[in-house]
Parts: sequence; structure tokens; C-alpha cells
Amino acid sequence: MTDSLDRRDFMKTTALSLASLSAGGALARAQPPTSPNEKLNIALIGIWGRGAGNAEGVRGENFYALCDIDERNYGQFIEKFPEAEKAKRENDWRRLLDDTNIDAVVISAADQIHALACVKAMQMGMHVYCEKPLAHSVYEARRVREVYRECRGKVATQMGTQIHASDNFRRVVELIQSGAIGPVREAHVWCSRTIPPLEPLEGTHEIPDYLKWDLWLGPAPDRPYHPGYLPGNLNWNRRWDFGNGVLGDMGSHLIDLPWWALKLRYPETVSAEGPPPDPVKNPEWMIVTWKHGPRPDSALLNHPVTVKWYHGGQQPEYRPKIETGVDLTQWFNGILFVGDDGMLLADYGQCVLLPAEKFKDFAPPPQTIPPSLGHYEEWLHAARTGGVSLCNFEYSGSLVEHNLLGNVAFRVGQELTWDPKQLKATNCPEADPFIRREYRPGWSI
Repeated sequence: MTDSLDRRDFMKTTALSLASLSAGGALARAQPPTSPNEKLNIALIGIWGRGAGNAEGVRGENFYALCDIDERNYGQFIEKFPEAEKAKRENDWRRLLDDTNIDAVVISAADQIHALACVKAMQMGMHVYCEKPLAHSVYEARRVREVYRECRGKVATQMGTQIHASDNFRRVVELIQSGAIGPVREAHVWCSRTIPPLEPLEGTHEIPDYLKWDLWLGPAPDRPYHPGYLPGNLNWNRRWDFGNGVLGDMGSHLIDLPWWALKLRYPETVSAEGPPPDPVKNPEWMIVTWKHGPRPDSALLNHPVTVKWYHGGQQPEYRPKIETGVDLTQWFNGILFVGDDGMLLADYGQCVLLPAEKFKDFAPPPQTIPPSLGHYEEWLHAARTGGVSLCNFEYSGSLVEHNLLGNVAFRVGQELTWDPKQLKATNCPEADPFIRREYRPGWSI
């Protein structure tokens, strides 16, 4: 343990010394390591699907340990990443995180594992990258934020919202915050994904010898194994036991833009509409409304702001009922800001000021948000320098907490009056078990 901590301290001190030489005291970009000892010892929890994609993003570091519940994934991973052939292997992430030689953790397991693994890793002094969404419940998102605050300055964190690093998102934030469309009263966000009908997973099936089913379940309800759950996140992710549907998944990417541009935090009320709630599966379509009150500390939010979410398809009923002059059904994903002086329509790669005639001679504001080092590079740089990444767990945790309240409102079928200090819907005690779910015995956060 002492050797590991000494090595971490050496790396941090060296990086900070380099940073102090940069202009104006700004942090310098992390220098390429000059010896293997300067690489971070990375542990990967979940190594296939998104796990392999995230591993590619940190490939320049040392793959010290691999953790997966499917023994078949190790061979596939080594074939893709031969440099990890000698990495330590472990099926149980809880035991893995007891290894103090680990500097940083990349978590790409199923959603029900995310928050628990994040909390333990931070408490062990490890830097943490977590696939979105950061948590499976509102309470878990808050708990991750609390532990991050306790560890602030000691660990670097990042949630997997890769689009946050794009130039397009930066330009939209600058346009909104410079007042290009005036005070923004509404932000409408949509995704054309839907949840198709799901067959009930019934009957008794033998657990394959390569699969650690109990570890995959983790804190989730004790369900018998069925091959219909795995593999593929769009099998298990569509069920409340393990996922939060389109809002929980894609909301992390899309609501991120108004969250950033408007500096949003806690809503006052949350309501939702959709098909009759199913106790097993997420809704195929849903419209959620969060109403945010004025914030005295923010010039951007000295007035109420409404955020609306839509998913279910590309038909008009899953789009805002606002005349824009643009066919919004042609935008698979979209974010529409409605201001007093105009509108801004954006997706991952483009943005348009509306009405077009009004803004044909518009001169954009100067660029004030510097280019990203790259989504993964931001996190690695923060880990080396003691810096803070943009999608750190305070920022991303508050975003996920907000989003998942939409699912809570849908499941209880009632508008929630939200008290963020108590973490309660003060008018709806029926929401409590959806805000903080019960874990299986032996699991805690």
C-alpha cells in the first residue's frame, strides 16, 4: 500500500510541477509518460461491449487488472488488447478494489453496479471513469456526489458522456450563455429511440459455467437466470430491475447540453406522461416535464425554466408542439432552446439559430470554452495533475439525479414536488421506494 501511494504522489507532484510552468498558472497538458512506471495502473470492470470501447480510450495506460462476470470475455479482450495478457483477473469487483496497486478504475458493468463500484473505488483513493448513467436510482446518484465531495482534490472522476467534449456542444453553450436568443424559458430534448415489446423471461434455466450470474445481479432483485437477459445492454437495460430505459440511457447525453448551457440544478416539480406503467419494462414512449425555479446566484436563471423530454419515435407526437419552421421529425435526436429573442436547435454535430431570416447576419460570440483534450484525455489529465474534469461526479451526478426523477414521476403517476435537501417528493411518499431502492442482502453503498 505504501509503495502504491508513494508512486501516486510522485506522479501527481511531477505533473503539478510541469503545470506550474504553463502560462498564467493554467494546467499544462499531461506529458507522454517516459517510462512504464509513469503509466496509471488501470483496472477495468466490465471488459466487453462498452468495456472494450472504454478500454480503447485509455489504451496508453497500463492494463493492470481485468474484471468480468463472463469468463469468455477475457479471451476476446486479450485478442483485441494483447498488452493486457498478463493483467490480473478477478470476477468480483469488490475484491478487485481491495488491491491498492490500482491507480484508476474504468467501470463498464451493468447499470446496477455503477454507483456501488464508484463509491468504493473513490473511498480507496482511486480515480474513476464510469460509463453512463452514473447510477440506477436518485439516491445512488446523490451518494456518489457525496463521496466525490469527500474525496475532492484526491481523485479525478468522469462519466461517459463523450459528446460533452465536442466542439459543437461548446459552441451551443457559448451562444446560449452570451444571450444570442435572449433569456431561455424552455428547453425541449428528444430521442427517437423506443422500447419494443418484451417477452416475459420465464422458466428455469441452468446457469452456464462461464457466467457468474449472482455477481452480475449485484444489488438488483434476485431473479433466476434466463438467457434472454444477456448479452447486450438493450436486453437487460429495458427492465426496471437493471436499467432506466431511454431516459436513463440517452438522457445523460442529450439533457447534458441544457444542463451545461443553463447551469441547471434542482427542479421544483417533475411530472411525466406515457403508457400505463409496467412493473417490469420501461415505457416505449414518455414525456417528462421538469420545472426549475429562478436561481438568485445565476444571471441565466433569474426566471423559471422548463425542461421537457420526449422519446418514442420520430412521429410528431414525440416532438415539441412549437412552430420552428423546421421539420423536427427529421431530427432523430434534438435539443431546442426557446428564448425571448429566438430559438436554437441542436444535436450532436450541428446547431441552427431560428428563425433563419432573423439570424442570417448574426455574428457568433467569441469562443471562450477551450477545445477539449479529448473525453478520456480530460480524465487522465486530471488524474495526473489533481485537476477536475468537466463531467466529474458532482456535475454528472446532479444531471443523473435530475433525469431519474423523471422515471420516478412516471412510475408513481403523479407530479412530484421535490425537496433536494431531504431527497424526497414531499407530496408523494409513494415515490420513496423508487427514489431509493432496496438492495439484495449482502449489498450496500
